[in-house]
Amino acid sequence: MVACTQPRRVAAMSVSRRVAEEMDVTIGEEVGYSIRFEDCSSHKTVLKYLTDGMLLREAMADPLLEKYKVIVLDEAHERTLATDVLFGLLKEVLKNRPDLKLVVMSATLEAEKFQGYFSDAPLMKVPGRLHPVEIFYTQEPERDYLEAAIRTVVQIHMCEPAGDILVFLTGEEEIEDACRKINKEINNMGDQVGPVKVVPLYSTLPPAMQQKIFEPAPAPLKERGPPGRKIVVSTNIAETSLTIDGIVYVIDPGFSKQKVYNPRIRVESLLVSPISKASAHQRAGRAGRTQPGKCFRLYTEKSFNEDLQPQTYPEILRSNLANTVLTLKKLGIDDLVHFDFMDPPAPETLMRALEVLNYLAALDDEGNLTQLGEMMSEFPLDPQMSKMLVISPKYNCSNEILSISAMLSAPNCFLRPREAQKAADEAKARFGHIDGDHLTLLNVYHAYKQNNEDPQWCYENFINSRALKSADNVRQQLVRIMTRFNLKMCSTDFNSREYYVNIRKTLLAGYFMQVAHLERTGHYLTVKDNQVVHLHPSNCMDHKPEWVIYNEYVLTTRNFIRTVTDIRGEWLIDIAPHYYDLSNFPSCEAKRVLERLYNKRERERAANRG
Repeated sequence: MVACTQPRRVAAMSVSRRVAEEMDVTIGEEVGYSIRFEDCSSHKTVLKYLTDGMLLREAMADPLLEKYKVIVLDEAHERTLATDVLFGLLKEVLKNRPDLKLVVMSATLEAEKFQGYFSDAPLMKVPGRLHPVEIFYTQEPERDYLEAAIRTVVQIHMCEPAGDILVFLTGEEEIEDACRKINKEINNMGDQVGPVKVVPLYSTLPPAMQQKIFEPAPAPLKERGPPGRKIVVSTNIAETSLTIDGIVYVIDPGFSKQKVYNPRIRVESLLVSPISKASAHQRAGRAGRTQPGKCFRLYTEKSFNEDLQPQTYPEILRSNLANTVLTLKKLGIDDLVHFDFMDPPAPETLMRALEVLNYLAALDDEGNLTQLGEMMSEFPLDPQMSKMLVISPKYNCSNEILSISAMLSAPNCFLRPREAQKAADEAKARFGHIDGDHLTLLNVYHAYKQNNEDPQWCYENFINSRALKSADNVRQQLVRIMTRFNLKMCSTDFNSREYYVNIRKTLLAGYFMQVAHLERTGHYLTVKDNQVVHLHPSNCMDHKPEWVIYNEYVLTTRNFIRTVTDIRGEWLIDIAPHYYDLSNFPSCEAKRVLERLYNKRERERAANRG
């Protein structure tokens, strides 16, 4: 069998569909794909497209990847975390499997670096059929790139000959906002311009919606009237992963969302950052696929030459590596310091990852995988969530924790359209749980199932039915993994006072390193790292609890913690005494509160002994 990896789920799905179509076979048979939470392949499959992360998962069960004769690592220049780990892994596999052929493919590769890494592998250059692309820069830096991008779209549509437009933006909200504004601007111009079809493209869009980018542009309203145009507004998915025929104009504001990690305070965030020169070249190339094109860069030529890095910074150098280290341990790679990374991560980042896994009891004090760690590594989730699932039967609430984990792994389920924000907020409040957002998500999932997964019910309650469907699918897969380990499906009696308490304790058992304490000043401080944070405005609580756990830390103009649930201070010392050992705690208000709780606990124990 041949494996071909892609860094993005969208690409793995769309490329495999395209290849199946060209080979005139049914997708899922001879040609298939495999992405997280969805496997569309069978025993007949001879060519499988999969995300780099999925090939890594397959290596856990089959370390020499015996079922593959050829492995193609595509889009290698993207240097995703999983691709970089695969480089090191496959380099070892090749020593034991001389029959395996490995092909590393890319459009803009630092070829010498890769050749050196793979001991002087031969290099093949396949010339592309690119038409010339004219590049335009702005005279002055743009203050608001979103507004500038929309303005440029309208100008092209008014003044330029026929041809579709591709606009690069950074994320779902920005893209949806731009699509609305472009439609509104062009509709206001009436019949002096041709009709447009504005199509968004981002990774959480359902496959049927993603296919719209391949539809043709609308016809002119009248014969010899101004041409119709398709306008695709996309994240950097359209940079390399997908080719859209008919694109003649590219608008590149010069930004994308990139993962950044600070190991000192263990915060990983997606920040809007300038792209690299390599990305800028890729984006411009999108305009010259079918005919000569134009690329409008919304930054100055000076900025391109002086401010943009030559290549995208490898993800392994800017990520939380806890999950990666757990995967490597499961693959039997114990000496992480000497693992042959193409770009070795900072020792501090590796140490932090080992420390986190040790606190979660996935690794013992010698750094070896524990039985718990073995189980955790089988879940395609972050280690905290895996720990929470594996331990949930102990608290008699594995059914509920499965539902919460599935909801956290799916796209945001709450819709808040511009024109109906008040109604959407009221609908969300009906699901709200006094103790926090994790329990609110559980309420939504239960209501969805009680209403027989009805899309109309979702629509009326401002719930994203696609997200719920995805959560349901994820949950079924997680159940299968739980069953494989004989972890029992159980629930506390709903009418018991312990029902929600047990769920909150289990959440804490996974996320005890993500706790914030309310100070007397009215601010929250993250425990141990002492970062000032604020509850995200989307939270469901009508009060500020003294202690909360949070699912994610969002860096924007202020530091927010999002998806938050109320917990009790005494649970910290019961559930994670090794982490809340006060001898290695910085002096702070939280430490003083914990000292009082420890003393109180000691007095209770003494009284019980007496």
